[in-house]
Amino acid sequence: MPSTLILASTSRYRRALMERLGLPFTALAPACDEDALKDSRLAPQALAEFLAEAKATSIAQQQPDAVVIGSDQLAAVEVAGAWTILGKPGTAAKAVDQLALLSGRTHVLITAMVVARGTERWRHTDVTRLTMRRLDRAVLERYVAADQPLDCAGAYKLECRGITLFDTIDSQDASAITGLPLLALTRILAGLGYAIP
Repeated sequence: MPSTLILASTSRYRRALMERLGLPFTALAPACDEDALKDSRLAPQALAEFLAEAKATSIAQQQPDAVVIGSDQLAAVEVAGAWTILGKPGTAAKAVDQLALLSGRTHVLITAMVVARGTERWRHTDVTRLTMRRLDRAVLERYVAADQPLDCAGAYKLECRGITLFDTIDSQDASAITGLPLLALTRILAGLGYAIP
């Protein structure tokens, strides 16, 4: 019988994605301070991978027989040769500012995942490239008022009206855009003996 499955997240988006797999799981808040762990000296992908590992490990250390899934997502845009990482905006004003920075540019949405069981680790990172249409501030304000993407990296919800903001989206796994790469997770869990589907 496969181990207890734990999602190291309180994100409603990740919980909804996990439910699509049809496996029983428990969602627990990771026992790590994500803000304290953020290190701006790390490249965006390295930071997302580091945070996903920290989340999974924080619970795997407490429950070494469980299979723990940790994931982190961030949006990043390169401006004048330097990366700017866009987290969850938290307010409508910050959301509009983030979207204004992305307007007319290509950015990346990085979703890193670590599956942990005791000291074993399985890792996957999905990098989605998105090009936003050039939009004026009034359009961005109208969008933010409609979708309220205040808890989303990059300040948009592609599963809602946010899709209308973009010219192109290049992704290997559409579920990764919402916060958890289900294609890779399915492969890993099937390899660990979980019956999917």
